[in-house]
Amino acid sequence: MDREGVVHTCPQPCSRTRKPAQFADGAGVKCEAPHHKMTLQEAQQHLACDRPVRVYADGIFDLFHSGHARALMQAKNLFPNTFLIVGVNGDDLTHRYKGRTVMSENERYEAVRHCRYVDHVLRNAPWTISPEFISRHKIDFVAHDDVPYASAGQEDVYKHIKEAGVFVATKRTKGVSTSDVVARIVRDYDVYARRNLQRGYSPSSLNLSFLNEKKLHLQSKVEKVRRKVMSVEECSRNLVQKVEEKSQELFQRWEERSRELIGSFLQLFGPDGAWKLMLQESCDRMIQAVSPRHSPPDSPQFHSSKHSPPDSPQFHLPEALLEECPTFTKGRLEFSSMSLEEEESERQIHRPEGADTWKPIARTSSGNIEGESVLWPSSCISHIQSTLD
Repeated sequence: MDREGVVHTCPQPCSRTRKPAQFADGAGVKCEAPHHKMTLQEAQQHLACDRPVRVYADGIFDLFHSGHARALMQAKNLFPNTFLIVGVNGDDLTHRYKGRTVMSENERYEAVRHCRYVDHVLRNAPWTISPEFISRHKIDFVAHDDVPYASAGQEDVYKHIKEAGVFVATKRTKGVSTSDVVARIVRDYDVYARRNLQRGYSPSSLNLSFLNEKKLHLQSKVEKVRRKVMSVEECSRNLVQKVEEKSQELFQRWEERSRELIGSFLQLFGPDGAWKLMLQESCDRMIQAVSPRHSPPDSPQFHSSKHSPPDSPQFHLPEALLEECPTFTKGRLEFSSMSLEEEESERQIHRPEGADTWKPIARTSSGNIEGESVLWPSSCISHIQSTLD
């Protein structure tokens, strides 16, 4: 595949040299050309193209951190073409006006000159910037945060710089300062001392007495035990959590299985279960075998009989015979819930004089009477009986 026309878009290295920044000459700039002091407008619009804008920023830069780097980055980017000179105060002035530092002045010089925003590092910078210093180093602007910096008996050491119109403000990075870093070390001194002892530092190099050394060793052992206890506790907590999850899962499975078993039991032994239907069917078969079922209602029996007793004779009366025997009276009596004695008493009450009864009545299994009773004259019943015989 031909890629000759493809343009590279890889990130390019920084334009500045890979070497650390050079140290500035304390005697000043040796350039013979006349130095025209730039105004803020000229610097911002880049009107003077013959030289860059010379910006000066100073500080102690102890324990060089991101707050220092961000301040120098802002100073470098104040103008389109900036040459940043950083002044680092020496140990004598710093210890006199500020206090003892953690890093020596040479360590602080090297830390600043390896910051990529810095062009020159001025060693043993003055504590207060004078007009002669600005003129000697041909400084156009001084960059620092706008918070009043009280030191050396002054409310603000940059007050005269601000009044001269050569001060440019930068912003501080909140939460990060050398004092904060030192406060962390002092607060956790025992932790860092124990760490250095474990790494092989001698008690004398840490300025520890015999008792403090033993105390720190004891604290280290206690810390190890505490970590082991916390590890065991964490493992126990995880184990308990796993057991709880497993028990909940088992309980859920047991509950589902129990529901299945209960449902199967109800289907087999419930009110409408298969076992009851089987028993009912068996009972019906036994009853049918012992006592055959009655004639069906649509059988050619006498029209008023529903369920005649198994041992009672069945009479077939022709229609012509019924017409020859006029009915004296036909009374319909409901005997669905009467016994034989009650039925006989009711018949005697409703029977007319000279009439007898022929009953095509069915007897139920409980002994009750179903059907109807028909009343004819005695001569008609005798005629029916002789005809059937």
